[in-house]
Amino acid sequence: MSTLTNARLVTADGIVDGWLRIEGERIAATGRGAAPDRPADSVDLGGRLLAPGCVDVHVHGGGGASFDEGDPERALTAVAFHRRHGVTTLVGGLVTASPAAMLRQVAALAELCDAGELAGIHLEGPYLAPGRCGAHDPALLRPPDPVEFHRLLAAGRGHVRMITLAPELPGALDLVRAAVAEGVVAAVGHTDADHETVRAAFDAGATVATHLFNQMRPVHHRDPGPVVAALNDDRVTVELVNDGVHVHPAVARMAWRAAGASRTALVTDAMAAAGLGDGDYTLGGLRVRVADGTARLASTGAIAGSTVTLPEAVRRAVRDLGVPVPEALRAASAVPAAALHLADVGVLTPGRYADLVVLGEDLEVESVYRRGRPVVGNSVDGTVSEPDSFLRAD
Repeated sequence: MSTLTNARLVTADGIVDGWLRIEGERIAATGRGAAPDRPADSVDLGGRLLAPGCVDVHVHGGGGASFDEGDPERALTAVAFHRRHGVTTLVGGLVTASPAAMLRQVAALAELCDAGELAGIHLEGPYLAPGRCGAHDPALLRPPDPVEFHRLLAAGRGHVRMITLAPELPGALDLVRAAVAEGVVAAVGHTDADHETVRAAFDAGATVATHLFNQMRPVHHRDPGPVVAALNDDRVTVELVNDGVHVHPAVARMAWRAAGASRTALVTDAMAAAGLGDGDYTLGGLRVRVADGTARLASTGAIAGSTVTLPEAVRRAVRDLGVPVPEALRAASAVPAAALHLADVGVLTPGRYADLVVLGEDLEVESVYRRGRPVVGNSVDGTVSEPDSFLRAD
């Protein structure tokens, strides 16, 4: 058991002075003001923010490794990288590949889900619009195939959490319904669909807009398209890659105000280069060149994921978009957790996992707890270490 005292808790009601007690892997109790007792293993946070661990539901890799490598050990490298940066829950993202390759990749990630290292699998493809393929190999895109889809579900052993597809493709709306029937979140993305078709997808059960604006038909005042359909639908959570590259801050600010704090989920779309320097990498078998921290396909120049971490996206939301700190943190925890029905994470509530992040004055990650155990920092001995330089980087 451990009690974190003298903390500023990030709750649904805002930021409050208080304390939190951990027992085993879970939050045992929280309270305002001073803790009722101070056991020997209590940790004084010195007034630092104590927030839920970040939840990234759209991420492809980091620390030099990709989830699509089909190697659980390599995937763990990416998990460990993001975990050190305050992301205690990850849904491993796979890009379009051949049918055989995707089955192998899903099976490999299912092992990590069984072990509790990943919270699920996100299939970003292969049922995407060729004209909006982005960093997906257009030669491997294909129409929605219910037989293949159910094979992927079987390979995932119940761990496929979300699938992104273009609703204008033949059979797409039926696949949305099939996904929902299987408990899989259906997301609209990489699409050239018109407004009416996207609304039909939402009516069929789709509830997420994958990286809003990116690889979607753009907004026109007589052709509103997917973006407006998503922003106007209270049933839909919109993903936002807030790295300063994917979406201009002015546009991100507009989207945030339209969707509101309860429907905006910050995601990274991070690929292997996250945490590393510029250079050459791969994503889905395609060569990616990272320059000045921006990842693009070497062949076409299309944006190929990001190199941002989720706490960086939170800091940018506060600094560049003017989002209040509690709302920005909620967009990186409670909102994505709710969108993918991850019941045990995302909020500081007794009974939930003790997945926590301690943040300094400028929202830098100073310590991380996952399942009640410290990951970053020195919190077990009652002190909080200075963050490593890479944790401060924007």
